Amino acid sequence: MPFESVRKLADADFPTRWGHFRILGFEGIVANPEPCNDQVPIPVRRVESAIALVLGDISTSEPPIVRIHSQCLTGDVFHSLRCDCRQQLELALATIADAGRGILLYENQEGRGIGLMAKLQAYELQDQGLDTIEANLELGFKADCREYELPAAILQLLGVESVRLITNNPEKVAALEAAGITVAERMSAEVPAEPASARYLQTKQEKMGHLVS
Repeated sequence: MPFESVRKLADADFPTRWGHFRILGFEGIVANPEPCNDQVPIPVRRVESAIALVLGDISTSEPPIVRIHSQCLTGDVFHSLRCDCRQQLELALATIADAGRGILLYENQEGRGIGLMAKLQAYELQDQGLDTIEANLELGFKADCREYELPAAILQLLGVESVRLITNNPEKVAALEAAGITVAERMSAEVPAEPASARYLQTKQEKMGHLVS
């Protein structure tokens, strides 16, 4: 999925309870995007956005800790127990803070890229017995509509050539490596499971190849 351009739009001070970050806003323009749902018209160009929370000096030769996190309103904001997103977000921020340097890339890809309303429709189908992948497919989407070219492009704009990546998703590792960014270490994003998220986590492991530990 080629980008016509990727540019930084904002760079501001951003104190948090985990540490004192900078918050950077980025925008990328995608030419001829691939459809995730054949029933929805696809524009010739699509604008994607993401933010980077940057802590400390990332210009040193030692690879910074990096987390690529997909937006999850239900988990990140409302603390839903249907997923492990908020716990993984907080794990990443705490790990970066403990190290004193690192980057959290937050992508606008709600519901594995299907969008908020479709995600809620998928929740309804899950209540009827489908798992997360089956629900996406029933709605006409791919199992996972996310792409990771924008985070890779942002890391390149920041001058980062090698990372210690917090993830259980091997596709994120592969995407960065394909973009020429070395993943020097994969750090586990495993968090304690909740009863309400048990099937969700099982589906990620069994059907999406997510790693444990």
